Amino acid sequence: MPSIRVDFPGSLGAQLAGRLDTPDSAPRAWALFAHCFTCSKDTKAAAWIARALAGAGYGVLRFDFTGLGGSDGDFAHTHFSSNVDDLVAAADWLAVTHGAPALMVGH
Repeated sequence: MPSIRVDFPGSLGAQLAGRLDTPDSAPRAWALFAHCFTCSKDTKAAAWIARALAGAGYGVLRFDFTGLGGSDGDFAHTHFSSNVDDLVAAADWLAVTHGAPALMVGH
């Protein structure tokens, strides 16, 4: 199952770092994964869940919110609403490049 690095603009203008985990064949649907508040897309739980979903036929976009992990920006200038806006930016990017998310997963 391929996992590739992607980047896209976030809600505050910073480049957000993501990973696109895909099944070996065409995805049955796309999912958006939102990690916990101060975690990253690369936590063991996020990677395991994304791989399990890809194994079940789903494509998954997991990404770091502004200022976290591999994403640009300053975490100190973020808030709940900007995180929600980053989720919307991720969903929009996924819809334009691959397909609209049919599932959102997070913790």
